[in-house]
Amino acid sequence: MASHKSICIVGPSKRFLSGISYYTIRLANAMSAEKDVSVVCFRQLLPTFLFPGKSHVGKDISDLSFSPEISVFDGMDYNNPLTWVRAYNFIQLHKPDVIVLQWWTSSVAHMHLLLKFFASVLNKPKIIIEFHEVVDPFEESVLPIRLYSKITGKLLRKNLDAYITHSESDKKLVAERYSISPENIHVIPHGLYDQYGNVLDSKEAKKTLSIKEEFVILSFGLIRKYKGIPYLIRAFEQLPAEILEKTRLLIVGEIWEDRKELLDQIEVSSCSDRITLVDEYVPDEKVSLYFSAADVVVLPYLRASQSGIAHIAMSFGKPVVVSEVGGLKESMAGYEGTFFVPPGDVESIRQTIPNLLGKNERYEAPDQKWDKIINSYIELIQSM
Repeated sequence: MASHKSICIVGPSKRFLSGISYYTIRLANAMSAEKDVSVVCFRQLLPTFLFPGKSHVGKDISDLSFSPEISVFDGMDYNNPLTWVRAYNFIQLHKPDVIVLQWWTSSVAHMHLLLKFFASVLNKPKIIIEFHEVVDPFEESVLPIRLYSKITGKLLRKNLDAYITHSESDKKLVAERYSISPENIHVIPHGLYDQYGNVLDSKEAKKTLSIKEEFVILSFGLIRKYKGIPYLIRAFEQLPAEILEKTRLLIVGEIWEDRKELLDQIEVSSCSDRITLVDEYVPDEKVSLYFSAADVVVLPYLRASQSGIAHIAMSFGKPVVVSEVGGLKESMAGYEGTFFVPPGDVESIRQTIPNLLGKNERYEAPDQKWDKIINSYIELIQSM
């Protein structure tokens, strides 16, 4: 395949901002340095009232944007056929040789299927699907969504040219779950989210956040059942008294699931006066502040394919206590600041945290820059 061939990347817009929105922008911007890139965005993913993060829909809380040279269609709406026609016209205009579909939720599967159909009646570009989730745990738990996902997903995955995962463990899961030949599944690591600026002075960051304690344990990101926050709270409560008295647990993230259970757990906690909950989708400008204030980042996930939060923590050089699950076992293994614990193991979290407080050690981020990631994409594309 000649090097001048063009690529169209498909993912969510910033209207329903999520980690996949950031990923789509970073991938497109990095790819545009080597290739002619266009982007089709999904603008309205589902009825807004059904979206767990409905409070931040449409808000301008991210500074990240597509490079000026990238042509962007923003975008397709789940319920508006006029936007589908415009997407067809956009693809017809740009005639991409390769389309890369970002898969993270079945709610947009019908729009993915439309784009696959458009490709089949136009110039028949190669189609790649990139898995960020093998299956969403919430969608898997709701029967109608699970059936919809199974049917549309099967149609979408059929006869594609290549499949991408971010880890060998996800490759194995995708191959087994969807009966895809492993030789057609390619592992390309997740690029670092290093767009949030420099590390600030830790004491100044704590002061700005009105934190008087000497140490800060940070939990960051969307709060969902599989993130294991209750285990972290229990581990925090069991820290030695001499550590507890000078430590704050900072839980920062928009609550998507189990709100009442989390609020009740914090309220009745023996350490409730040392726990701060910030229930919001954090604007980009505040991210550096929270990670700079943190002495340790704890991600007690019960399952995970990848974690954008872990990549932010690595870019800030912070020690990360993380569950040894899924793709995290691979993506975090090369980072010296990683301290693995078994999932759901309160005692292991409790034992690990004290060893990291007060060291002020900054670790070297792994070599997962986007230009290196893009080289892997280009090798795959040119081999097809």
